[in-house]
Amino acid sequence: MPAYWIAHVTVTDPQRYAGYQATAPAAFARHGAVFLARGGEGEVVEGAPFDRHVLIRFPDLAAARACYASPEYTAARAQRDGACKAHVTLVDGLPSVR
Repeated sequence: MPAYWIAHVTVTDPQRYAGYQATAPAAFARHGAVFLARGGEGEVVEGAPFDRHVLIRFPDLAAARACYASPEYTAARAQRDGACKAHVTLVDGLPSVR
């Protein structure tokens, strides 16, 4: 069953955040991630506002968790520290309906 990362981000230091953007893709690729939404126009209709919204599909929740805990993503998060405000949730998807 697929699983998802749902991330809401407001970048506060674009120059430093660029380091995260350069290093994070290796972790995502290694764990089978597929980006379904990243940036683009969005509208917060309820809750705290964020500038960017990201939806990433993984093969399963174990892969999503492994990606987040991986050495590659840990290094990417270190690049992101102090460069943004983020809210990231890992969630199980629903079984496919055919």
